[in-house]
Amino acid sequence: MQVQHHEKNITLVLGGTGKTGRRIAERLKQKGKVVRIGSRSAVPAFDWNNEKTWQAAIDGVSNIYISYTPDLAMPGAGDAISALVQQAKNAGAKRLILLSGRGEDEAQACEAIVQNSGLDWTIVRASWFNQNFSEGAFIDMVSNGAITLPAGDTLEPFVDADDIADVAVAALTEDGHAGQVYEVTGPRLMTFADIAKALSQATGREINYTNVPHDDFIEGIRQSGAPQDVVWMLDYLFATVLDGRNAHVAYGVVKAIGRPAKDFADYARDAAASGCWEVA
Repeated sequence: MQVQHHEKNITLVLGGTGKTGRRIAERLKQKGKVVRIGSRSAVPAFDWNNEKTWQAAIDGVSNIYISYTPDLAMPGAGDAISALVQQAKNAGAKRLILLSGRGEDEAQACEAIVQNSGLDWTIVRASWFNQNFSEGAFIDMVSNGAITLPAGDTLEPFVDADDIADVAVAALTEDGHAGQVYEVTGPRLMTFADIAKALSQATGREINYTNVPHDDFIEGIRQSGAPQDVVWMLDYLFATVLDGRNAHVAYGVVKAIGRPAKDFADYARDAAASGCWEVA
């Protein structure tokens, strides 16, 4: 008689095709874990904007990595997180890992929802990703050699998505991370001019940074036909989050996994080697 394999211990990775989620899913699979991708293109599909899709994705999972799109600061995010947490509890989930926003009051309100869920929880609090320059909104600027953003000379400790993924995977697969808030950053503060210099060194060509007025930048993004949530997100990041509030290094990577965070120069070298900025 065939023994029915009871597939418990499934990890649902919400945002499983995004910068952090994709890396987390890959690492979990390498560890032999059963992974369910939570995205609109997955089967079953998961769409943050359609609560009817959630049940099938959540059913039978033990652990959930929560990456809310586009950002926890977005209006309505708290309601979505509350509803998700309730569904997770009803479905018998045991552990929640929330990717949160550093220096965002709205994100901290969402953290509280997870922290008060009655489930095991871990918060991974991050801000600007290195990968914004190689997989996100700014890749074309780097390829074209001109980073034009309304960032002034604000300092930011850019964090690597690989570090976020390693911390999240530790929290999803190991004991000892429940009840922890890991504030993760890179190892040093950098301005966008510093970023341009590091990218120039990594690529072997000149990449310049030019500060531009905020409203002009946002209007340009809007006129480029970018989706409304992308316009909102960039407006919020540059107008609110990048005001110096996060201009200090945190040590969540060391605290969670016992090694230092990846430096931007190392990220830039690896990204350049991948060919992501080569112009055809």
